[in-house]
Amino acid sequence: MPGHFEPVPGGGAAVALDDVEISIIRSLAVQLLELIGPGPGEVSDDPLAELFAEGPSEPPADPVLHRLFPDAYGGPGAPEDRASQAELQEHSSEFRRFTENDLRAGKRDDALAVVRSLDGLAPAGDSGAVLKLTPDESVRWMRALNDLRLAIGTRLDITDEEDTDLLYRLPDEDPRKPMVMAYLWLGGLQETLVETLLP
Repeated sequence: MPGHFEPVPGGGAAVALDDVEISIIRSLAVQLLELIGPGPGEVSDDPLAELFAEGPSEPPADPVLHRLFPDAYGGPGAPEDRASQAELQEHSSEFRRFTENDLRAGKRDDALAVVRSLDGLAPAGDSGAVLKLTPDESVRWMRALNDLRLAIGTRLDITDEEDTDLLYRLPDEDPRKPMVMAYLWLGGLQETLVETLLP
């Protein structure tokens, strides 16, 4: 179980994490929460304001947020002519306006689930603990790990598998090395967690 998730009887997954690993995952999840920002209900005391709140119509300026909340229309394979691109942008803006708040809330809930499950761990020995997740918690963790990897990958400018291969050859003195190691480690955790969820 050390270093990877394993299925547990009755569904769900478990992984042994040491204190450093717990600290890293928790810190990354908290940073993701800060990046995503508060929900509409967290900045207003009016419950009706949240119900009728519209999201932004423009894509986020931060590349990580843009990766987490991409345009719904356009991208690779989009039409070349400007009229069609303008129409796609208009559709993307409308889609973003009505969906981004809910998408942000979902990502926030997943990251919070990670933080809360780590905070609820009881020490299992000299250092670290065994994290046991229910099937529902496993799905939340899987989505949060994916978001963390997307965020780190965007900061590292990873766009395809070739970029990932280059990461393995980075010299130890490269300042990106700690984030690369976190990216690769989270990928291994995510992969083994996905395997536990397969029928």
